[in-house]
Amino acid sequence: MEEETLWQGGRSQITNLGVYSLALLLLAGNIVGGFFFPLVWIFIAVPILWIAWVWIDTRSESFTLTSERLRIKKGVLNQVFDEVELYRVKDITLARSALQRMFGLGSVTLQTSDRGQENICIDSVRSSEELREHLRKQVEIIRDRKRVREVDFQEENHPT
Repeated sequence: MEEETLWQGGRSQITNLGVYSLALLLLAGNIVGGFFFPLVWIFIAVPILWIAWVWIDTRSESFTLTSERLRIKKGVLNQVFDEVELYRVKDITLARSALQRMFGLGSVTLQTSDRGQENICIDSVRSSEELREHLRKQVEIIRDRKRVREVDFQEENHPT
């Protein structure tokens, strides 16, 4: 069976609202300060470059859900590609803050048995409920196909 793409997306720029606000305040401060102290004009590029870097960094992070795995791509200059097999997903959580709900966003967190990626957060994405449902259904399909079951062992405290 050929692997097919079920969902693709990335973080929303809304997650950077605080950074953008702070950078704009710094920019306004530099502009006003530049009228009184001309040397301040030199620093006007700092908040602009900061906004640009944060925007590019957020755009460079992407997630692709296929019928068999979740692919994660991060990084601007140095890129990291990672994958998590869906049968390793233990739990899926959807959380939506008030700000995220205002913009129709949500964060999906996966708890996995993958040693390198125990918790994966797909932060502030559109169609988060749809993503959660795709994940839930596909995890069960893959587990049935591969005949894999998740078993948790709990240690009991025995007095010695």
